[in-house]
Amino acid sequence: MTSIDVLDASGAKTGTVDLPEDIFGAKVNVPLIHQVVVAQLAARRQGTHKAKTRGEVRGGGKKPYRQKGTGRARQGSTRAPQFAGGGVVHGPVPRDYSQRTPKKMKAAALRGALSDRARGGRVHVVSSLVSGETPKTKTALQALRAITQAKSVLIVVADTDELTWLSLRNAPEVHLLDSGQLNTYDVLCSDDVVFTQEAYDQVVARLGQGEKEDA
Repeated sequence: MTSIDVLDASGAKTGTVDLPEDIFGAKVNVPLIHQVVVAQLAARRQGTHKAKTRGEVRGGGKKPYRQKGTGRARQGSTRAPQFAGGGVVHGPVPRDYSQRTPKKMKAAALRGALSDRARGGRVHVVSSLVSGETPKTKTALQALRAITQAKSVLIVVADTDELTWLSLRNAPEVHLLDSGQLNTYDVLCSDDVVFTQEAYDQVVARLGQGEKEDA
């Protein structure tokens, strides 16, 4: 089992935590991770796209010219698909893009993504990023840069950690999530993952419990 240091807002070591092998040392199943990420991105799609058919386009009620004797192809409406401004054949219609993904697959993919970051030394745990009781973006960013210089950082906080949330929610290089929202896609999109101590304990408890249920 690997151990990493727990740092405070000044970058000083305050203790260590063990990275459970079943969560941060799991096998990286690339096809599984790909499937879960595709399903997650598909679920984000609104699916409200709509093109009008010839029956929904306004106008075209009158026959444009007589049936015979003009030398042209017969036409019944200027809103037929071959006309400019006409309806669309087999166009997009509102639909649901979401895919069903079992909870065990999501959990296994998340373990694989976290394990990949942990093997690269890109998982960090902090006791806090802001000292005191007042939100300070500058102070929080300085504390973060003492831990990692990565361009894109995912910070996982407890859902009750309002101080850290208010301090970093507007920082463009930081993506904030509470521990219950941690997912495979956001882990893979970030260079480093930083947990607060409370959030780390919550994630380990959640994923560890899922491991027990799988057994």
